[in-house]
Amino acid sequence: MGGLLNGATVSGEVRAKLEQGSGAYTWVAATVGAQNAAGYQLATEEPVMAIGGFDGSDPSPTLAQFKQYVADGRIHYFIGGEQGRGGGPGGTGSSALTAWVTEHFQKVTVDGTTLYDLTRRT
Repeated sequence: MGGLLNGATVSGEVRAKLEQGSGAYTWVAATVGAQNAAGYQLATEEPVMAIGGFDGSDPSPTLAQFKQYVADGRIHYFIGGEQGRGGGPGGTGSSALTAWVTEHFQKVTVDGTTLYDLTRRT
């Protein structure tokens, strides 16, 4: 953290990783909260999904919707490190989504940032 309005500060290495192959995806990454997503989107000039709305507490997208986006190959990376507060009906908030990602996808750390490659299951 630490960028504009508490958005993410993105290193050149992370930016390059997110930009690699970006044309193949609707979103180069997804992360919890709009402020966090904004830092990555501004750095890469590519779409980044803000999970849970402004602060990660809204149940959007639902876990089922997110799983479908991943199955359809629409999101390349999940950027870890932000734990959402959202619970929503049936525990479908960003916390449940984050738990699903961390359990099922390969993690790589790039310049101190945790990325989960949503194209590579563990």
